[in-house]
Amino acid sequence: MMRVFARRGLAIAAAAAVLALTGCGTVSYYYQAMRGQFEILAKRRPIPQVVADAKEPELVRQHLTSLLEMRDFAVRELHLPDNGSYRSYSDLRRPFVLWNVFAAREFSNDLERWCFPIAGCIDYRGYFDHDAAREYAAGISERGGYDVYVGGVPAYSTLGWFDDPVLSTFVRYPEAELARLLFHELAHQVVYVKDDSMFNESFATAVEEEGMERWVALDPTRRRDGEWQAAQRRRQDFQTLVLTFRGRLDELYRSDAPLERKRSAKRDILDALAAEYRRLRASWGGYPGYDRWFADKPNNAQLASVAIYTQRVPEFRAVFRREGRDFARFYEAVKAVAVLPPAQREQRLADAPTERVR
Repeated sequence: MMRVFARRGLAIAAAAAVLALTGCGTVSYYYQAMRGQFEILAKRRPIPQVVADAKEPELVRQHLTSLLEMRDFAVRELHLPDNGSYRSYSDLRRPFVLWNVFAAREFSNDLERWCFPIAGCIDYRGYFDHDAAREYAAGISERGGYDVYVGGVPAYSTLGWFDDPVLSTFVRYPEAELARLLFHELAHQVVYVKDDSMFNESFATAVEEEGMERWVALDPTRRRDGEWQAAQRRRQDFQTLVLTFRGRLDELYRSDAPLERKRSAKRDILDALAAEYRRLRASWGGYPGYDRWFADKPNNAQLASVAIYTQRVPEFRAVFRREGRDFARFYEAVKAVAVLPPAQREQRLADAPTERVR
C-alpha cells in the first residue's frame, strides 16, 4: 500500500522541506499526498462515539464494535502493536482511499519504480484522487512501450507515524475480510524495508494468513461458517492463476523471438488467462468477486501488482513454522533478515524452507 511518512506535529515542516527539494510536478504530487492524509486525520472520530451515534448505519456500528474486538485480539494473540491505530473511524464518502498507478514495460514482468526522499523506492505511485491517478497513467501510456494499471486501494498504513483510522472504504466488508485487512495493515508497523515492496507486502500477507488461521480457530462458529475458508480458497486459486500465467509471460519475454511474434504470443497468453478465469469462476459457483479485476484485459503491470503481495509469502510462512509459530519470535527473525543487503536478504528468504532464520 502507499506509504505516507510524516512525524506527528512535524508534518507540515517535513512536507515543506521535501517540496523545496523537488520540481513542480513532484511538488503537486506531494501536495496531494499531504492533503489526502490530513483529510483522513481531520475526519477521525473515536469508535465508541460512532457506535453510540444512532444516525450511523447499523452495519457500520456493528462492524466497528467487532473491529475493536479484532484489534484487541491482534495485540493479545498476534503481538501486533498496541497503539491508537484502528481505534477511530473516518468516513471518506468515496469507494477507495486512494488509487495506485502501476507500470511495466511491454515485454517485462518487472514494475517501474518511483523513488521519494523519505519513503524510498516503491513499485507504485499513489493518488488520493481517481482522476489524477488516471491522468498520470494516461501520460505513461502516451509515451508508448508500457503496460499501465490503476488499482483502487481500500486501506494503507502510515507505519505507525500516525494513528491510522478504520475507513469507510472497507468498514462494510464481511467480518473475516475486516480481520484479514486489519492484521495485514498492522503488520506493516512491525517491519518495513525501504526499496523492497515485495518483501514488505509478502511479510504482511503472511502475518494476515497466519493470524486469520488463529482467529478462525478460536471461535467454533467461525470454523462452521466456512466463510473465511471459502474466501481463502478463492483467493489462492486467483493468485495461482495469475502467477502461472505471469510465469508463461516471463518465459516468452526471455526468449529470442522477434518482437512481433512476442506481441502476438503475449495477446494469446492473456486471452488464455481470461478464458481460464471464466472456467475458474464457474467452479466457484459463479462467484463474481474478481470480475472487476478482469473487466479490462489484464496486462504486465496488473499481473505484477498481484505478485507483490504473494510471491514471497511461502518463504515467510516457512520462517513462521521454523520459529515454532510464535509471532514474537517470527518478527524478530524477520527483522534480522530485513537489515541484510538486498541480495543476502533474498537468499535468506529463499533458504527459509530448509534453514532456520536467526
